[in-house]
Amino acid sequence: MKKIAVIGSGFAGLSSAIELAALGHDVTVYEKNSQPGGRARKLEIDGFTFDMGPSWYWMPDVFEKFFARHGKKPEDYYSLKKLDPGFSVVYDKDETLVVPAAFNELIEKFETIESGSGEKLKKFMRKAAIKYEIGMTDLVYKPSHSLLEFINLQVLKGLFHLNIFTNFRSYVRKYFKDSKLIRLMEFPVLFLGATPQNTPALYSLMNYTGLYQGTFYPIGGFNEVIQGLVALAKEKGVKIKTDSNVQEVIVKHSKANGLRVNDTIHLFDAVIAGADYHHVEQKMLPENLRNYSKKYWDNREMAPSSLLFYIGVDKKLENVNHHTLFFDEDFDEHAKEIYDNPSWPKSPLFYMSCASITDNTIAPKGMENLMILIPLAPGLDDSEKMREHYFQIVLKRIKDLTGNDIGNNIIVKKSYCVSDFEKDYNAFKGNAYGLANTLRQTAILKPRIKNKKVNNLYYTGQLTVPGPGVPPSIISGQIVAIEMDKHLKKAS
Repeated sequence: MKKIAVIGSGFAGLSSAIELAALGHDVTVYEKNSQPGGRARKLEIDGFTFDMGPSWYWMPDVFEKFFARHGKKPEDYYSLKKLDPGFSVVYDKDETLVVPAAFNELIEKFETIESGSGEKLKKFMRKAAIKYEIGMTDLVYKPSHSLLEFINLQVLKGLFHLNIFTNFRSYVRKYFKDSKLIRLMEFPVLFLGATPQNTPALYSLMNYTGLYQGTFYPIGGFNEVIQGLVALAKEKGVKIKTDSNVQEVIVKHSKANGLRVNDTIHLFDAVIAGADYHHVEQKMLPENLRNYSKKYWDNREMAPSSLLFYIGVDKKLENVNHHTLFFDEDFDEHAKEIYDNPSWPKSPLFYMSCASITDNTIAPKGMENLMILIPLAPGLDDSEKMREHYFQIVLKRIKDLTGNDIGNNIIVKKSYCVSDFEKDYNAFKGNAYGLANTLRQTAILKPRIKNKKVNNLYYTGQLTVPGPGVPPSIISGQIVAIEMDKHLKKAS
């Protein structure tokens, strides 16, 4: 048994802690904020409970596999509801595409929009299913130390199906011509990582999980998943310390042997950093012990940050679903303002969650719980004036497109933006989703999970393998824990 410290209690930090404890180690998690969860914290105000970060529960099999490793099921800790409809996309005042839970119904919807597209959707999804199977079986669980990990018969057989060197935009356009369908298929990559032109077609696996597997919701909010992981961690003997700001990784003789936390030294046999990779390297380690330089980080392409609004209104809404995407403005122009010419968007796309439509526990009776998200370029200067400007924009568009005038019904309002991500999570450039999913930042081309100069310091989370999002973060923690355990056993 070794004493191991984990920095950060997001999904990656908690999953690594659970894995290590299950392997017999003494694990302590340090969290700088007052509650565990990282970006998946919750905000409670006047009877409203808001998810501060993730709200889309996709890839349900990843959660099931993780809990199963420890003899559990997700339902042992939280209740899942499959949403029907999964979500809706607003293109104009009288033009909304409602995405049903049943795939056969979605096929029929496609056909009404573009003749022949139903059959093309089936073909697209068959190929996406293959990508998902190969990706989730043979690719994402690799530690990515070396290219040799990926050279096996199964992966080689599947290379033809993966479309790694085809960009997502051209791939989608081989199947669909209608702009509404194209925007629907492209939205996951815009919100989660890069422009469709720079994203490998491999990521059509996201369409598989979102449109075929479906969209789920944990009753009580996404933070219930965090609470489930916290409960499992404690069952395994993990100690979780909140309000514990890690200031330094203590290194002696090329080994991490402790942390300075709230100005107090705590000794350990090894350290896993589940906090922001850039912050750990640049702020917790001297320059000579870092994997990467400041220049390296400045040259990374980051996934978006976000401007978020948490809003409580004292009436019920109409003509919206649990998840509603507002795509009434130019998709490509907004993408350029995130990735190509980082700037505040002139006419942003945005997303609104109205989880109280599904869940009556998160808002007072007769009221609605809203979360609004505008994807932004990371690193932007945000101000209260700028936040309010965009708030008025989304209020007007919600009114014009859905008929819901909520301006005089707001009783709770809080904004969250780039500077908050930096302050609360030490997020590099205030990113919300880690690194962009580009080809040059995939697998072995991502920041490495192991520190090359400190032999018992490992990294996990959205800035390393396998990538951004909740399921990949859970997988990242699992991968790193297993690699750390192998290293410790080999060294002893």
